[in-house]
Amino acid sequence: MFNTAKGIRKSISLRFFATRSSRHYNQSKKSDEDDYTKAKRHRNVKEESTNEEEKEHRNIYLHKSRGQHILTNPRVLDAIVSKADIKPTDTVLEIGPGTGNLTIRLLGVAKKVIAVEIDKRMVGILNKRVSEHGFEEKINVVSGDALKSEFPRFDLVVANIPYGISSPLIAKLVFGDYAFRSATLLLQKEFVRRLLAKPGDSEFNRLAVNVKLVADAKFVMDVSKRDFVPCPRVDSSVVRITPKDEVPDVNMNEWLSFTRTCFSKKNKTLGATFKQKRKVAELLRISQLMSEQNENVIVANDVGDIGESIEEIDEEKEQDSDVEKYLSDSNLGTEMSLFKDKIVEVLKEGGFEDKRPSKLSNEELLCLLSLFNRSGIRFHDCSRGNVDPDVV
Repeated sequence: MFNTAKGIRKSISLRFFATRSSRHYNQSKKSDEDDYTKAKRHRNVKEESTNEEEKEHRNIYLHKSRGQHILTNPRVLDAIVSKADIKPTDTVLEIGPGTGNLTIRLLGVAKKVIAVEIDKRMVGILNKRVSEHGFEEKINVVSGDALKSEFPRFDLVVANIPYGISSPLIAKLVFGDYAFRSATLLLQKEFVRRLLAKPGDSEFNRLAVNVKLVADAKFVMDVSKRDFVPCPRVDSSVVRITPKDEVPDVNMNEWLSFTRTCFSKKNKTLGATFKQKRKVAELLRISQLMSEQNENVIVANDVGDIGESIEEIDEEKEQDSDVEKYLSDSNLGTEMSLFKDKIVEVLKEGGFEDKRPSKLSNEELLCLLSLFNRSGIRFHDCSRGNVDPDVV
């Protein structure tokens, strides 16, 4: 009996360690091959899908200094188009289309695309690709500088913005005379953090304050620097900017000049900023000028032609020269002292003397500007035209 039990255990042991039948092995091998074939096919499809996005820039030199980083990841490109909420009746404005990776996708869902490109080499590549896809009738290619070009009517903005023009371009869109539904923009990640910053955040700045006055900005997604060619030094983010239906009733030139003053030293108290002798002299000069002109000067509520304002001579240097004249005029000593007292009185009245701009909301800043204006204290010198709304 002992031998019988031992034989049974040996039989079980041998069955346990036995190799599988050749039939089972062949089926398993075939299954493994099928998995490999599927994976290879998937990889080939992926390579084919990215080939068009990558091939166009291979024979062209891309200038990193101009922000020429081509987005080549098809999934990211598709996601941007999806998040933009484009309707079949929409005209889409694209700034810096480059080789057309995003453009082709926009043309597939929009009624029309207005593509503004400064690099004539890119314009040639873009026209070629558009023609190959049969979209010639749906695109208007504008060859020129986006900051100096006047945009035709559009419903949406969807673009991979060159880093170097992010701030002035956003200013042109939100402060210019353009009626659009939203702008879905791919920007430098750090820039987006500044744009979305809130009062009290270390990144809170004049950019966020000015944009928040007229538009709402919302984070969409992050994009790795590895999705670009050539690879930039930093990651990017997509943000969606939506103009507000109702904007505070404030003169934009006055507001932009006011926030420039407040955020010149955003972590200093307002009392310390406005008590500076140079600042008192500057505001006294502007306020006197405005008082003299009174109703004879009409201050525009818009920001004018941004292209022209960029080419104007340096306004700040001229202002410094005028301030120096005030500081050197000994006859203005008493007047400056009284004007400084008026400034301090306004700050104390609103409880702003010991507060810092970096912690104030737009509502609080609007309140302070209103108090200053009611006391005859002005920030914008209308004789110099409109303020350049570069909101950095």
